[in-house]
Amino acid sequence: MWITLGISILTLGLVLTRPRPLNEATAAAIGAVLMVVLQRVSLPQTLDVLQANINVLLFFLGLMAISAVAEQAGIFEWGAQFAVRFAGRNGTGLIITVIILGAIVTAFLSNDATALVLTPVVFTLVSKLKLNPLPYMFATAFIANTASLLLPVSNPVNLLAVDAFSISLKDYLRYLFVPGLAAILINTLLFIVIFKKDIKARFSIENIQSFEKHDKLFRFTGIVLGITAVAYLALSHYALPLSLAAIGGAVILLSGGFVWRRLDWKGVRSRISWSILVFIFCLAVVVRGLENSGVIRVMTETLLRMASDSGLAIILSLAFGTALGSNLINNWSMMMVSVSSLQSVGPFISLHPGAPYAVILGAALGPNLTIIGSLSSMLWLVLLRQRGLSIHPMTYFKLGLVVMPPMVLVGALMIYLISKM
Repeated sequence: MWITLGISILTLGLVLTRPRPLNEATAAAIGAVLMVVLQRVSLPQTLDVLQANINVLLFFLGLMAISAVAEQAGIFEWGAQFAVRFAGRNGTGLIITVIILGAIVTAFLSNDATALVLTPVVFTLVSKLKLNPLPYMFATAFIANTASLLLPVSNPVNLLAVDAFSISLKDYLRYLFVPGLAAILINTLLFIVIFKKDIKARFSIENIQSFEKHDKLFRFTGIVLGITAVAYLALSHYALPLSLAAIGGAVILLSGGFVWRRLDWKGVRSRISWSILVFIFCLAVVVRGLENSGVIRVMTETLLRMASDSGLAIILSLAFGTALGSNLINNWSMMMVSVSSLQSVGPFISLHPGAPYAVILGAALGPNLTIIGSLSSMLWLVLLRQRGLSIHPMTYFKLGLVVMPPMVLVGALMIYLISKM
């Protein structure tokens, strides 16, 4: 078990520090190879991991292709114009606008959609306005995780707990909607304080040229994006593979673009990062090694022992435990561990009805600590690197240390108080 844990810690350390010439993908690959070579994961199990994660891999492949077509169609440029006019010509207004737009997109389309849609829009905008991109790009990444608490469909991870505990929409909103709004408010205020020097700048709308949106490809792309969003919601509701919507939307957009001869195939290929697919798969292999060695079982037993505590201590432990665990094994895997733990306790949920919501809170807000906490953060990082902006994972981590804990703390306290009403 200790060897497996050591490999996992090494992998996490390499992902966070990214020593040259490594990137996240090669760092995760080192961990996966060590797991296989040291027989912590067998080759047949590696194939099982690939099969289990094929939906996620295809989902991200489809999202990257959709993003590439949308960018060439001018969707992001048009979105940048809308945001700058809404922002009121100042940096503070712009970061608030980014957070509001991110919260809306996340609430109804998921945190992954926010990373896909908003990251290129905001990057295009700040580049044209010659602003320091970091406050606005971090706002995009963090709000994708923070606002994913608002609705069940705001984060596919939420659905694992919703299905496992048969949580109704009414109960979900009762326990998590207000904590979600509180987290967004805390996120916004902290960002305004942390980046106050960088967002003082004012800008002129004249820096943004008028964009003509009466183009066939633009209209076609907008319609297909709308249909894809509806399909995404429908598939989420019926617990069907989300990759069907992403791949389907990508195929339709690519077909239309090539029919009108408006797409640059080389440009489309350059926007697809195969490294993120390698990273997701290799990270899943490392997690499988943790499962095989019993590390995750120990984590489960730790959560179970918290059942002997009472009230507020349980809610706080579940929220922070899931939040921190999400940054070790990703929030998908951590949510599975937390759900399995709570289901095995018996009458525990009836005695502590806020427990499932504390787990959802931790899995949603926890990934604001590290890049590897959620898939949306990984996608955000890749999209920025494709545009020439490289953000070191340690920079993300330092910001997350300030922002994530107070959001989880306030949210957990609110869940506890709601459970007592």
